[in-house]
Amino acid sequence: MAERSYWLDLFTPATWQEFLDAGASVSGFRESRWNTLQKVKIGDYFLCYLTGVSRWIGVLEITSAAFQDTTPIWKDESFPCRVNVKVIAKVTPETGIPVKEMRDRLSVFQTSTGGALAWTGHFRGSPTKWKPSDGEAVVAAVRQAMESPVVRPIDPGKLKYQPKAIKTKIGLVTVPESEPSEPPEQEPVKEPAAHTEIQWLLLKLGSDMGFNVWVARNDRSRSCNGNRFSDLQALRSSLPLQFDDATNRTIELIDVLWLQKNSIVAAFEIESTTSIYSGLLRMGDLVAMQPNLNIPLFLVAPEDRREKVFAEVNRPTFSRLDPRLAEICRFISFEELRQRLAQVKDFVQYLKPDFLEELSEVCDLEQE
Repeated sequence: MAERSYWLDLFTPATWQEFLDAGASVSGFRESRWNTLQKVKIGDYFLCYLTGVSRWIGVLEITSAAFQDTTPIWKDESFPCRVNVKVIAKVTPETGIPVKEMRDRLSVFQTSTGGALAWTGHFRGSPTKWKPSDGEAVVAAVRQAMESPVVRPIDPGKLKYQPKAIKTKIGLVTVPESEPSEPPEQEPVKEPAAHTEIQWLLLKLGSDMGFNVWVARNDRSRSCNGNRFSDLQALRSSLPLQFDDATNRTIELIDVLWLQKNSIVAAFEIESTTSIYSGLLRMGDLVAMQPNLNIPLFLVAPEDRREKVFAEVNRPTFSRLDPRLAEICRFISFEELRQRLAQVKDFVQYLKPDFLEELSEVCDLEQE
Protein backbone atom coordinates (compact mmCIF):
# COMPACT_ATOMS: atom_id res chain seq x y z
CA MET A 1 0.00 0.00 0.00
CA ALA A 2 1.30 3.44 -0.91
CA GLU A 3 2.38 5.69 1.92
CA ARG A 4 -0.36 8.03 3.12
CA SER A 5 0.15 11.75 2.51
CA TYR A 6 -1.00 14.52 4.81
CA TRP A 7 -2.50 17.82 3.62
CA LEU A 8 -3.37 21.02 5.43
CA ASP A 9 -7.08 21.92 5.22
CA LEU A 10 -7.89 25.44 6.44
CA PHE A 11 -11.28 26.39 7.87
CA THR A 12 -12.67 29.50 9.47
CA PRO A 13 -14.99 28.90 12.44
CA ALA A 14 -17.90 29.65 10.09
CA THR A 15 -16.84 27.32 7.26
CA TRP A 16 -16.06 24.52 9.73
CA GLN A 17 -19.55 24.72 11.22
CA GLU A 18 -21.09 24.81 7.74
CA PHE A 19 -19.02 21.74 6.81
CA LEU A 20 -20.39 19.90 9.86
CA ASP A 21 -23.95 21.06 9.25
CA ALA A 22 -23.78 19.70 5.69
CA GLY A 23 -22.88 16.23 6.93
CA ALA A 24 -19.08 16.52 7.14
CA SER A 25 -18.70 14.48 3.96
CA VAL A 26 -17.32 17.01 1.45
CA SER A 27 -14.33 19.34 1.75
CA GLY A 28 -14.03 22.14 -0.79
CA PHE A 29 -11.44 24.59 -2.05
CA ARG A 30 -11.22 27.57 -4.39
CA GLU A 31 -10.78 27.23 -8.14
CA SER A 32 -7.15 28.31 -7.89
CA ARG A 33 -6.40 25.13 -5.90
CA TRP A 34 -7.71 22.68 -8.54
CA ASN A 35 -4.30 21.54 -9.81
CA THR A 36 -3.07 20.91 -6.28
CA LEU A 37 -6.25 19.13 -5.23
CA GLN A 38 -5.84 16.63 -8.05
CA LYS A 39 -2.63 15.43 -6.37
CA VAL A 40 -4.59 14.37 -3.30
CA LYS A 41 -5.17 10.62 -3.27
CA ILE A 42 -7.83 8.37 -1.77
CA GLY A 43 -6.68 7.40 1.70
CA ASP A 44 -4.71 10.61 2.32
CA TYR A 45 -5.54 12.67 5.40
CA PHE A 46 -6.61 16.31 5.68
CA LEU A 47 -5.31 18.06 8.81
CA CYS A 48 -8.06 20.51 9.71
CA TYR A 49 -6.85 23.83 11.10
CA LEU A 50 -9.09 26.60 12.42
CA THR A 51 -7.83 30.02 11.33
CA GLY A 52 -8.42 33.05 13.53
CA VAL A 53 -7.95 30.94 16.67
CA SER A 54 -4.94 28.90 15.44
CA ARG A 55 -6.12 25.48 16.56
CA TRP A 56 -6.18 21.97 15.15
CA ILE A 57 -9.79 20.86 14.94
CA GLY A 58 -9.97 17.52 13.13
CA VAL A 59 -8.65 14.87 10.74
CA LEU A 60 -10.45 13.79 7.55
CA GLU A 61 -9.74 10.83 5.27
CA ILE A 62 -10.12 11.46 1.53
CA THR A 63 -12.54 8.92 0.01
CA SER A 64 -12.81 10.07 -3.62
CA ALA A 65 -10.87 11.63 -6.46
CA ALA A 66 -11.13 15.40 -6.92
CA PHE A 67 -14.27 16.69 -8.62
CA GLN A 68 -15.97 20.02 -9.28
CA ASP A 69 -19.40 20.84 -7.92
CA THR A 70 -21.27 23.96 -6.81
CA THR A 71 -24.00 22.34 -4.71
CA PRO A 72 -24.44 24.83 -1.81
CA ILE A 73 -22.59 23.88 1.35
CA TRP A 74 -20.94 27.13 2.42
CA LYS A 75 -22.80 30.40 2.74
CA ASP A 76 -20.34 32.96 1.38
CA GLU A 77 -18.34 30.93 -1.19
CA SER A 78 -18.95 27.85 -3.30
CA PHE A 79 -15.49 26.22 -2.92
CA PRO A 80 -16.18 24.24 -6.12
CA CYS A 81 -13.05 22.06 -6.12
CA ARG A 82 -14.03 19.18 -3.88
CA VAL A 83 -13.34 15.70 -2.59
CA ASN A 84 -15.46 13.35 -0.52
CA VAL A 85 -14.19 12.77 3.00
CA LYS A 86 -15.01 10.94 6.20
CA VAL A 87 -14.22 12.17 9.69
CA ILE A 88 -11.42 10.26 11.40
CA ALA A 89 -11.26 12.51 14.45
CA LYS A 90 -12.67 15.89 15.46
CA VAL A 91 -12.92 18.13 18.49
CA THR A 92 -14.77 21.34 19.28
CA PRO A 93 -13.14 24.74 18.79
CA GLU A 94 -12.94 25.10 22.58
CA THR A 95 -11.10 21.77 22.92
CA GLY A 96 -9.00 22.23 19.77
CA ILE A 97 -5.22 22.02 20.07
CA PRO A 98 -3.43 25.40 19.93
CA VAL A 99 -0.77 25.09 17.26
CA LYS A 100 1.83 26.71 19.52
CA GLU A 101 1.46 23.85 21.99
CA MET A 102 2.94 21.62 19.27
CA ARG A 103 5.94 23.76 18.43
CA ASP A 104 8.35 21.09 19.69
CA ARG A 105 6.69 18.43 17.52
CA LEU A 106 6.24 20.25 14.21
CA SER A 107 9.08 20.97 11.80
CA VAL A 108 7.48 24.21 10.60
CA PHE A 109 8.66 25.78 13.84
CA GLN A 110 12.16 24.32 13.79
CA THR A 111 12.91 25.22 10.17
CA SER A 112 11.27 28.66 10.03
CA THR A 113 13.58 31.67 9.82
CA GLY A 114 12.89 35.36 9.66
CA GLY A 115 11.20 36.07 12.98
CA ALA A 116 8.89 34.66 15.60
CA LEU A 117 5.90 34.53 13.25
CA ALA A 118 7.65 33.08 10.20
CA TRP A 119 5.95 29.73 10.84
CA THR A 120 2.60 31.28 9.85
CA GLY A 121 3.77 31.19 6.22
CA HIS A 122 3.07 27.44 6.29
CA PHE A 123 -0.63 28.14 6.96
CA ARG A 124 -1.45 30.49 4.08
CA GLY A 125 -3.30 28.18 1.73
CA SER A 126 -4.84 24.74 1.41
CA PRO A 127 -4.59 22.02 0.44
CA THR A 128 -0.86 22.10 1.16
CA LYS A 129 1.17 18.91 1.53
CA TRP A 130 2.85 18.40 4.89
CA LYS A 131 5.68 16.17 6.01
CA PRO A 132 4.54 12.71 7.18
CA SER A 133 6.13 13.25 10.60
CA ASP A 134 4.18 16.48 11.08
CA GLY A 135 0.97 14.88 9.85
CA GLU A 136 1.32 11.95 12.22
CA ALA A 137 1.97 14.32 15.12
CA VAL A 138 -1.21 16.31 14.39
CA VAL A 139 -3.31 13.16 14.05
CA ALA A 140 -2.01 11.87 17.37
CA ALA A 141 -2.70 15.23 19.05
CA VAL A 142 -6.30 15.39 17.79
CA ARG A 143 -6.96 11.80 18.89
CA GLN A 144 -5.53 12.58 22.31
CA ALA A 145 -7.71 15.70 22.55
CA MET A 146 -10.77 13.57 21.82
CA GLU A 147 -9.89 11.13 24.59
CA SER A 148 -8.84 13.76 27.14
CA PRO A 149 -10.37 17.11 26.12
CA VAL A 150 -9.02 20.32 27.62
CA VAL A 151 -11.37 23.29 27.40
CA ARG A 152 -9.73 26.58 26.41
CA PRO A 153 -12.38 29.31 26.11
CA ILE A 154 -12.49 31.35 22.89
CA ASP A 155 -13.80 34.87 22.41
CA PRO A 156 -17.28 34.33 20.86
CA GLY A 157 -16.61 37.18 18.43
CA LYS A 158 -13.74 35.22 16.88
CA LEU A 159 -16.01 32.23 16.31
CA LYS A 160 -18.76 34.24 14.66
CA TYR A 161 -16.75 36.64 12.55
CA GLN A 162 -16.60 35.93 8.81
CA PRO A 163 -15.30 38.76 6.56
CA LYS A 164 -17.30 39.24 3.39
CA ALA A 165 -15.09 38.73 0.36
CA ILE A 166 -15.53 39.70 -3.29
CA LYS A 167 -13.84 37.74 -6.04
CA THR A 168 -11.79 39.91 -8.42
CA LYS A 169 -9.04 39.50 -11.00
CA ILE A 170 -6.46 40.07 -8.26
CA GLY A 171 -8.04 37.61 -5.84
CA LEU A 172 -10.37 38.04 -2.88
CA VAL A 173 -10.87 41.56 -1.59
CA THR A 174 -13.35 43.46 0.49
CA VAL A 175 -14.85 46.80 -0.46
CA PRO A 176 -15.70 48.76 2.70
CA GLU A 177 -18.90 50.75 2.77
CA SER A 178 -18.81 54.52 3.12
CA GLU A 179 -18.25 55.85 6.59
CA PRO A 180 -21.41 57.19 8.22
CA SER A 181 -21.22 60.90 8.93
CA GLU A 182 -21.09 61.91 12.57
CA PRO A 183 -23.74 64.28 13.88
CA PRO A 184 -22.21 67.69 14.63
CA GLU A 185 -23.61 67.73 18.14
CA GLN A 186 -21.81 64.51 19.07
CA GLU A 187 -19.57 64.82 22.10
CA PRO A 188 -15.83 64.57 21.43
CA VAL A 189 -14.59 61.01 21.72
CA LYS A 190 -11.53 60.00 23.75
CA GLU A 191 -9.74 58.18 20.95
CA PRO A 192 -6.48 60.17 21.19
CA ALA A 193 -6.19 59.17 24.87
CA ALA A 194 -6.77 55.49 23.99
CA HIS A 195 -4.21 55.71 21.19
CA THR A 196 -1.60 57.12 23.57
CA GLU A 197 -2.40 54.50 26.22
CA ILE A 198 -1.93 51.61 23.77
CA GLN A 199 1.21 53.22 22.41
CA TRP A 200 2.63 53.39 25.93
CA LEU A 201 1.66 49.77 26.70
CA LEU A 202 3.46 48.53 23.58
CA LEU A 203 6.53 50.66 24.26
CA LYS A 204 6.70 49.48 27.88
CA LEU A 205 6.11 45.85 26.88
CA GLY A 206 8.92 45.93 24.32
CA SER A 207 11.24 47.64 26.76
CA ASP A 208 10.47 45.14 29.55
CA MET A 209 11.13 42.26 27.15
CA GLY A 210 14.62 43.60 26.56
CA PHE A 211 14.19 45.32 23.19
CA ASN A 212 15.03 48.82 22.13
CA VAL A 213 11.89 50.68 21.13
CA TRP A 214 10.93 53.45 18.76
CA VAL A 215 7.90 55.70 18.87
CA ALA A 216 6.67 57.73 15.91
CA ARG A 217 8.85 60.81 15.65
CA ASN A 218 5.92 63.19 16.05
CA ASP A 219 4.76 61.37 19.24
CA ARG A 220 7.99 61.44 21.24
CA SER A 221 6.77 64.22 23.55
CA ARG A 222 3.64 62.33 24.61
CA SER A 223 2.97 60.90 28.06
CA CYS A 224 0.46 58.47 29.56
CA ASN A 225 -0.67 58.60 33.19
CA GLY A 226 2.41 60.58 34.08
CA ASN A 227 4.77 58.32 32.15
CA ARG A 228 6.69 60.27 29.52
CA PHE A 229 7.67 58.31 26.44
CA SER A 230 11.00 60.10 26.33
CA ASP A 231 11.91 58.79 29.81
CA LEU A 232 12.10 55.17 28.63
CA GLN A 233 15.77 54.18 28.66
CA ALA A 234 15.16 51.73 25.83
CA LEU A 235 13.79 54.44 23.52
CA ARG A 236 16.00 54.84 20.46
CA SER A 237 16.86 58.32 19.23
CA SER A 238 17.60 57.11 15.70
CA LEU A 239 16.69 54.23 13.39
CA PRO A 240 18.96 51.73 11.63
CA LEU A 241 20.26 53.17 8.37
CA GLN A 242 20.05 50.12 6.12
CA PHE A 243 17.11 51.56 4.17
CA ASP A 244 16.82 54.37 1.65
CA ASP A 245 15.55 57.79 2.68
CA ALA A 246 11.97 57.18 1.50
CA THR A 247 11.71 53.96 3.48
CA ASN A 248 13.20 55.55 6.59
CA ARG A 249 10.74 58.46 6.40
CA THR A 250 7.91 55.93 6.36
CA ILE A 251 9.31 53.78 9.16
CA GLU A 252 9.98 56.68 11.47
CA LEU A 253 6.25 57.53 11.49
CA ILE A 254 5.06 54.03 12.43
CA ASP A 255 3.47 54.20 15.87
CA VAL A 256 5.71 51.70 17.69
CA LEU A 257 8.70 49.58 16.68
CA TRP A 258 10.59 46.96 18.63
CA LEU A 259 14.26 46.65 17.68
CA GLN A 260 17.08 44.26 18.47
CA LYS A 261 20.37 45.86 17.56
CA ASN A 262 19.76 47.03 13.97
CA SER A 263 16.89 44.66 13.21
CA ILE A 264 13.21 45.50 13.50
CA VAL A 265 11.49 42.76 15.52
CA ALA A 266 7.90 44.03 15.18
CA ALA A 267 6.00 47.06 13.90
CA PHE A 268 2.67 48.28 15.33
CA GLU A 269 0.13 50.70 13.92
CA ILE A 270 -2.58 51.78 16.34
CA GLU A 271 -5.87 52.65 14.68
CA SER A 272 -8.49 54.15 16.96
CA THR A 273 -9.78 56.73 14.49
CA THR A 274 -12.88 56.20 12.36
CA SER A 275 -11.09 55.80 9.04
CA ILE A 276 -8.57 53.13 10.17
CA TYR A 277 -6.48 54.06 7.18
CA SER A 278 -3.43 56.21 7.85
CA GLY A 279 -1.45 53.42 9.50
CA LEU A 280 -2.44 51.00 6.75
CA LEU A 281 -1.11 53.39 4.16
CA ARG A 282 2.22 53.55 5.96
CA MET A 283 2.43 49.79 6.11
CA GLY A 284 1.34 49.54 2.48
CA ASP A 285 4.06 51.99 1.48
CA LEU A 286 6.61 49.99 3.46
CA VAL A 287 5.67 46.74 1.69
CA ALA A 288 5.69 48.46 -1.70
CA MET A 289 9.15 49.93 -1.16
CA GLN A 290 10.68 46.91 0.56
CA PRO A 291 8.81 43.78 -0.67
CA ASN A 292 11.45 41.46 0.78
CA LEU A 293 11.32 43.04 4.22
CA ASN A 294 10.43 40.29 6.70
CA ILE A 295 8.96 42.23 9.63
CA PRO A 296 5.87 41.11 11.57
CA LEU A 297 3.29 43.87 11.18
CA PHE A 298 0.45 44.38 13.65
CA LEU A 299 -2.69 46.48 13.45
CA VAL A 300 -3.98 47.36 16.91
CA ALA A 301 -7.55 48.63 17.28
CA PRO A 302 -10.62 48.39 19.52
CA GLU A 303 -12.48 45.08 19.35
CA ASP A 304 -15.62 46.75 18.00
CA ARG A 305 -13.60 47.91 14.98
CA ARG A 306 -12.16 44.53 14.16
CA GLU A 307 -14.50 44.00 11.20
CA LYS A 308 -13.53 47.40 9.81
CA VAL A 309 -9.82 46.58 10.12
CA PHE A 310 -10.27 43.28 8.26
CA ALA A 311 -12.24 45.01 5.51
CA GLU A 312 -9.65 47.75 5.04
CA VAL A 313 -6.58 45.52 5.00
CA ASN A 314 -8.19 43.32 2.31
CA ARG A 315 -9.30 46.15 0.05
CA PRO A 316 -8.01 46.21 -3.56
CA THR A 317 -5.36 48.88 -2.91
CA PHE A 318 -3.49 46.56 -0.56
CA SER A 319 -4.34 43.31 -2.35
CA ARG A 320 -2.26 44.41 -5.35
CA LEU A 321 0.92 44.51 -3.28
CA ASP A 322 3.36 41.61 -3.41
CA PRO A 323 3.13 40.23 -0.82
CA ARG A 324 -0.46 41.25 -0.16
CA LEU A 325 -0.72 43.35 2.99
CA ALA A 326 -3.24 40.91 4.48
CA GLU A 327 -0.68 38.10 4.25
CA ILE A 328 1.73 39.78 6.62
CA CYS A 329 -0.51 41.85 8.91
CA ARG A 330 -2.13 40.55 12.07
CA PHE A 331 -4.80 42.10 14.28
CA ILE A 332 -4.60 42.78 18.04
CA SER A 333 -7.55 44.25 19.92
CA PHE A 334 -7.10 46.89 22.61
CA GLU A 335 -9.10 44.74 25.00
CA GLU A 336 -7.03 41.59 24.43
CA LEU A 337 -3.78 43.52 24.83
CA ARG A 338 -4.84 45.05 28.13
CA GLN A 339 -6.12 41.73 29.47
CA ARG A 340 -3.06 39.70 28.54
CA LEU A 341 -0.64 42.31 29.87
CA ALA A 342 -2.43 42.20 33.20
CA GLN A 343 -1.99 38.42 33.24
CA VAL A 344 1.75 38.43 32.47
CA LYS A 345 2.85 41.52 34.41
CA ASP A 346 4.83 39.52 36.96
CA PHE A 347 6.99 37.69 34.38
CA VAL A 348 6.94 39.99 31.37
CA GLN A 349 10.75 40.06 31.22
CA TYR A 350 10.74 36.36 30.33
CA LEU A 351 8.37 36.68 27.37
CA LYS A 352 9.53 36.03 23.80
CA PRO A 353 8.35 37.76 20.60
CA ASP A 354 6.05 34.85 19.76
CA PHE A 355 3.88 36.09 22.64
CA LEU A 356 2.52 38.43 19.96
CA GLU A 357 1.17 35.50 17.97
CA GLU A 358 -0.95 34.44 20.93
CA LEU A 359 -2.35 37.97 21.14
CA SER A 360 -3.10 38.39 17.46
CA GLU A 361 -5.06 36.86 14.60
CA VAL A 362 -4.59 36.72 10.86
CA CYS A 363 -6.29 39.27 8.59
CA ASP A 364 -5.90 37.26 5.38
CA LEU A 365 -9.07 36.18 3.58
CA GLU A 366 -7.04 33.62 1.66
CA GLN A 367 -6.33 31.67 4.84
CA GLU A 368 -9.39 29.48 4.41
